Amino acid sequence: MSQDGLFEKVLIANRGEIALRIHRACREMGIKTVAVHSTADADAMHVRLADESVCIGPPAAKESYLNIPSILSAAAITGADAIHPGIGFMAENAQFAQMVIEHGFAWIGPTPEHIRIMGDKVTAKKTVIELGLPCVPGSDGPVKDFEDAAAVADRIGYPILIKAAAGGGGKGMKVAWNRDQLREAYQLARGEARAAFGNDQVYIEKYLANPRHIEIQLLGDHHGNVVHFGERDCSIQRRHQKVVEEAPSPALNAAERQQIGDLAASVAQRLGYRGVGTMEFLYEDGNFYFIEMNTRLQIEHTISEMITGVDLVREQIKVATGAPLGFGQKDIPFNGHSIECRINAEHPETFAPSPGKVTRYHAPGGLGVRVDSALYDGYRIPPHYDSMIAKLIVHGNTRNECLMRLRRALEEFVIEGVDTSIPLHQKIIAEPDFINGDYDIKWMEEWMKRRQGS
Repeated sequence: MSQDGLFEKVLIANRGEIALRIHRACREMGIKTVAVHSTADADAMHVRLADESVCIGPPAAKESYLNIPSILSAAAITGADAIHPGIGFMAENAQFAQMVIEHGFAWIGPTPEHIRIMGDKVTAKKTVIELGLPCVPGSDGPVKDFEDAAAVADRIGYPILIKAAAGGGGKGMKVAWNRDQLREAYQLARGEARAAFGNDQVYIEKYLANPRHIEIQLLGDHHGNVVHFGERDCSIQRRHQKVVEEAPSPALNAAERQQIGDLAASVAQRLGYRGVGTMEFLYEDGNFYFIEMNTRLQIEHTISEMITGVDLVREQIKVATGAPLGFGQKDIPFNGHSIECRINAEHPETFAPSPGKVTRYHAPGGLGVRVDSALYDGYRIPPHYDSMIAKLIVHGNTRNECLMRLRRALEEFVIEGVDTSIPLHQKIIAEPDFINGDYDIKWMEEWMKRRQGS
């Protein structure tokens, strides 16, 4: 570490826009960076800008960005003090976090134990219930067999949701409206969970009819201090994947906002949580139900930054050094409204991936407009990774001002050579339901069905 207590060099164990985001925060803190990359990412923006770069393998993620020995070797040969896992890949791998620490590097993230607890949804649910968080009614843990699942469903009432115990992203998730549907859904969910996570355990929850997806951004230090940065509404989703996020939620009133923020922060404090993290809830009829905690930076951390003015990546790095938070809850301002659109390299109607060469790139600008992207003219988007290529984030004093600014920014955004989801976002934000803030987690897929049928 340097004399001022900061890291001297951070290895960024990720790629794309989040690797660039972390590099920028480090650069502004006077910290040198090491970029690791696959052979497919040799010309990536974060590789070009980092102080040092190390190739850690071929394009396949399991041989590069998921290759623990290669990442640790890169940190050792470059003399890195710390490793930042970014988002995805190794960010919520408790074994990797533990190995980073055991090899003498600082881990910019929560403790391996917290990653382990919150990575198993059943254990996470038991843990937070004991600490006072409300959860959706359901089984106490994985169900043993179909008869056990049916007994739980009879107790809490149909419809019910079957969910994989070992993962998320919509894998191993099925809805059953009666006992006959439950039998088939139970087998399908177990099969999907086994294929996706190597673990076929599933649990049962009450299926909420029209909930919103509300999450609370948290930050804790090594000294028992935890603060929150308000809520984000992530209800615009397709196949359980977030598409548009906004902060604050148009569905909550001031009392509800304070209630869930304070409750989430107090539970995280009693957990002894440190680093950034996000507690996610379903919200319906004035009630919040905990669903999971993400023990890492979130893609949509940007909108929390826009309404508070706090650089969450900078603060994440600071607390990883052992430094206490430099502010309390009362010091965090909440100003205006922010919306983020995730821009993917895919067809806006069929959602078919569209890797390839970017022949023209122009990012929108102006007051309150931010673009997090690693694209540039001539960049070739590889086919091996997630299709998200940019995040458009806007801020306004009011939600209406924010919407108008977002509309203008989407019109300015130019990405040619590949298909993108920009036209899809233009259609979503023009819908009266979205303009009025009247949507839930099922809205987008129902809207898509209506459009296809028209």
